[in-house]
Amino acid sequence: MGSEKHETFGSVTQDEKTVVSFAQISNAIKALKFPEMECVVGIARGGLVPAAIIAHQLGLPLHIIAVNYRDDSNRPRYAEPLLIGSEPDKAIGSTGPILLVDDVSVTGKTFQAVKALFPGRQIITLALKGKADMVLFPDIRTCVIWPWSV
Repeated sequence: MGSEKHETFGSVTQDEKTVVSFAQISNAIKALKFPEMECVVGIARGGLVPAAIIAHQLGLPLHIIAVNYRDDSNRPRYAEPLLIGSEPDKAIGSTGPILLVDDVSVTGKTFQAVKALFPGRQIITLALKGKADMVLFPDIRTCVIWPWSV
């Protein structure tokens, strides 16, 4: 990882959950080397805030897609991720690569479901934790308390 600087996360709750601050997330995003992209698509609920931060920092348009798969205890509630609401506009990021953002990707099923909505498009996935093309905090192995968690 060369000269990359990783912050340590010393704040772990009694339930073995790591607490991550907005500053840690913002600093990690600033340290990433992003490929060229046309827009950012956040997967709501969990990916909404990180996608907004990334789109803001990169000066890119932000789009939101609501998908539901896991409950608040991180257990699948459906056999497959479900699109909530209307289909996304196919013109989203009509030519360049799309950055698809979620907070946590355990199996990658949600990313796969959303990628299927954009056939033939180049999509780069980013998760704060878990499995993706880009992972903001690859060293965190516990559950996480994100700053937007209520």
